[in-house]
Amino acid sequence: MARIGLLGGSFNPAHGGHRAISLFAAKALRLDEVWWLVSPGNPLKPRAGMASLPARLAHARATARRAPIRPTAIEQALGTRYTIDSLKVIRQRFPRNQFIWLMGADNLAQFGQWKDWRGIARQMPIAVIARPGYDSVARGSGAMAWLRRFVRPARQSADWTDWRPPALVLLRFRPDPRSATLLRQAKPLWHREYEHARVRDPLTRRLIV
Repeated sequence: MARIGLLGGSFNPAHGGHRAISLFAAKALRLDEVWWLVSPGNPLKPRAGMASLPARLAHARATARRAPIRPTAIEQALGTRYTIDSLKVIRQRFPRNQFIWLMGADNLAQFGQWKDWRGIARQMPIAVIARPGYDSVARGSGAMAWLRRFVRPARQSADWTDWRPPALVLLRFRPDPRSATLLRQAKPLWHREYEHARVRDPLTRRLIV
């Protein structure tokens, strides 16, 4: 069975920080691949300033080139909008894979706002990667108050396939200040060169439009 890490987000745009934390998680958790779930639309983020899905996927594939990272817009094909629904269907579609959900500490800080976040924790193990400026907020969040009893030692992170969810591991990662927000500020028209890209999803083989 393949060991797959799932990292969700808008990837507006994908950048070196996403790549770095994915490679770090792949090593720490002994993953075969990391799948970037490029969201058709994040319910917690405004649509204004959001590049098209084909542009975001095309740029994500360029960013992930020559790495065990597979960007995919599978949520568009599944017709799911919320993480809890996507994970249920992905597990059904790929029963021969073992999955762990990856998130940054910034997402853990707002995890309690996600639809059925406890259900997400019961679907599969979760690995949280430290992110500068968010660790204290994440550890003090309402979701973490519930999740704290399920925290596993980082030294056991490679054994996550033996864990029964809910299970959470906190991974320490060197500070990486890169963010999509800063990149959009520096290069607001980053998506122009990808607007007319014809990109085929590597999982569904569908042409993304």
